Amino acid sequence: MTLLTRTSAPPTPAGIGDAVASLLREGMPLRFEAYDGSSAGPVDADITLRLTSPRGLAYLLTAPGDLGMARAYVSGDLDTEGVHPGDPYEAMLLLQSNLRFRVPRLAEAPGLLSTLARGVLPGLLREGGLSQSLLPTPPPQEHLPRWRRTLEGLRHSQARDAEAIHHHYDVSNAFYELVLGPSMAYTCAVFPDEDASLEEAQAEKFDLVCRKLDLQPGQRLLDVGCGWGGMVRHAAEHYGVRALGVTLSREQASWAQAAVEREGLGDRVEIRHSDYRDVAETGFDAISSIGLTEHIGVAQYPAYFAWLHDHLRPQGRLLNHCITRAHNRPEATGQFIDRYVFPDGELTGSGTVITAAQDAGLEVMHEENLRRHYALTLQQWSANLVANWDAAVAEVGEGTARVWGLYMAGSRIAFERNEIQLHQVLAARTDDAGVDGFPLRPSW
Repeated sequence: MTLLTRTSAPPTPAGIGDAVASLLREGMPLRFEAYDGSSAGPVDADITLRLTSPRGLAYLLTAPGDLGMARAYVSGDLDTEGVHPGDPYEAMLLLQSNLRFRVPRLAEAPGLLSTLARGVLPGLLREGGLSQSLLPTPPPQEHLPRWRRTLEGLRHSQARDAEAIHHHYDVSNAFYELVLGPSMAYTCAVFPDEDASLEEAQAEKFDLVCRKLDLQPGQRLLDVGCGWGGMVRHAAEHYGVRALGVTLSREQASWAQAAVEREGLGDRVEIRHSDYRDVAETGFDAISSIGLTEHIGVAQYPAYFAWLHDHLRPQGRLLNHCITRAHNRPEATGQFIDRYVFPDGELTGSGTVITAAQDAGLEVMHEENLRRHYALTLQQWSANLVANWDAAVAEVGEGTARVWGLYMAGSRIAFERNEIQLHQVLAARTDDAGVDGFPLRPSW
């Protein structure tokens, strides 16, 4: 005779901490504490992740993945102890390396849902109703989702590109001074060695670009997406060129023009608040594009490189410096980066960049991957944010400062892990006789 026994359902987790811990395959790698008094993870952990409110839990439940985590962190509903909010690198590294979630068994689902619902509903219902409870308003730093932006304007039209640039770059020049330091260079630096200062490395980056372009006194340089004018000022001062820098950011243009006048370069450097596509002049000896390609969209590469080709003189040189992926497969940017950092930004592999340049008639002469240099650059920017945290928060608010801490720490990890790269691609507009103007061996 066979005895039939009924398998009992797993016990309902006692609190939010227990519910979270039950979903992890290998346990909690740090201390987790929730506002309901529950906790998980080692008591003696160096880092604590603290969920401080029902709204934070609602963010996590209604927008899974990096977007929900970002919303909770930026709003202050998810906090850390043991790492500074200006540089949560160690916490992010620990979480990305050790968090392994499992799919709960069907019998577990009611208990988990019950625990999480008890954690969310009572507190949020007091704040104004069920609809608001389950879908709390995102933090004000969040930009519209892609589909909303598409309804309001064609992707990578001049108007929509200007709005995307405004969202990221017109935060506050004073804030950027605190994070970037005196160079005001918001692109990957080139470190002669790991002990070099950020300012030394940024100067080396601009000088490397100048050397690759083989700039000579009296030549005409165009810098598209010139930022705060670091490239054009360096080239004019150290290489004697006449330079035009263009940027879609009004704040950048204002700061850069003041720096040009302050440094006595007004007779050699012009800064324009303009889309590069509106530059009418042609026949430039050299064009630098440092950190612009990420914003223009992969579908726009053919038109972009064709425009650059047409604005160079024969034997003129182009240096394109941009963040790339470690592969050339299509891959969407994460929700956090798209909504909080670079709206409409797109990345692809260096092979796609080189192909587009070649298809536009440019002869690609050299490419270089500076991935590890960008990880070092981000480490230095994060250190600046930590050192100037109080001033940064006073300037832009704690939410925006938290966005930057999260974004820079996460990007540093991505560069360290070879998930993204930084490539410089050097090309020339070869003349009709096939002459490119290069020596037999590189001169830089």
